[in-house]
Parts: sequence; structure tokens; C-alpha cells
Amino acid sequence: MPTPPFPSQSAEDYLERIQELIDEKGYARVVDIANSLQVKQASVTSMVQKLSELGFIHYEKYRGLTLTTAGHDVAQLIKKRHHTLSRFFSILGLPPEIQQQDIEGIEHHLSPETVQCLADLTKYFENHPLRLKQFLGTKSTVTIPPPPLAPRTESL
Repeated sequence: MPTPPFPSQSAEDYLERIQELIDEKGYARVVDIANSLQVKQASVTSMVQKLSELGFIHYEKYRGLTLTTAGHDVAQLIKKRHHTLSRFFSILGLPPEIQQQDIEGIEHHLSPETVQCLADLTKYFENHPLRLKQFLGTKSTVTIPPPPLAPRTESL
């Protein structure tokens, strides 16, 4: 069986959540996915149908769904990427709410090579706490302001 194309960012979010639900409850249903992602059931149904067509899930209408081997592999990759970023941001001392916001903002845009470098750097700092302490001691205490907004033009 050929490998399905890699899913979109949105599809990755669905695969990640489906895997989490299966891990938590033993199953995943459209209603559970909709509630956890705070989207409409119709949106979930549409995405689930696409994921099924792409070969990432097995889906039967009005029943639960399961991940295919390809879907499971992608979900595991996403989970690993998420965990790596979480560990990295944690050792930097970022608050959990900032970690979560930043992880969601960048996790779909990093190459596997970049994620591996971050994992290696995290492991290095975990194994060399004095180096981490030295690094953290160099952190700037200056808050960088957000970029200015573009000037508004008023029409006359």
C-alpha cells in the first residue's frame, strides 16, 4: 500500500487529537473530536472523510473511528514533536500557557531535522545543568515590544 501524502496542519491537529482520545477513552467519535477541538460536528465529519480518503483513518458513519498504520505513525510523529517542544520550552523556564501557545503556533512549521536539533539541545542541557544555568543567566530582562501597527488611513 503506498504511503499517503503528509496531511495539512489542520489534519495533523485532528490526527493528534484522535490519537489522544483513543489513548484516553479507548475510542474516538465525531462528537468527542468536535467537543475537544471546539468545532462543529459537520466540520469534523468533513475532515474525517478526507482523512479516511487519504488513508489515515478507518471511518464508518455513526460509529467510532480508528487510525490506520499511516495515521498512527503521523500521530506519533506529531506527539513526539509536541513533546520535544514542550521539554525545550520548559527548560527555558517559559510559563505553561506561553509554551502551549507557542507550540501550537510553530509545531507544524518545523522540519524533522530542526525538531531533532531541539531534542538534542534539550538533552544536552538536561545532562549539563550547569551549562543550562549559565545560559539562563544570559537571558535578557528587556521586554521586546510588539511591532507597531501600520498607520490607519481614513477615507474621506
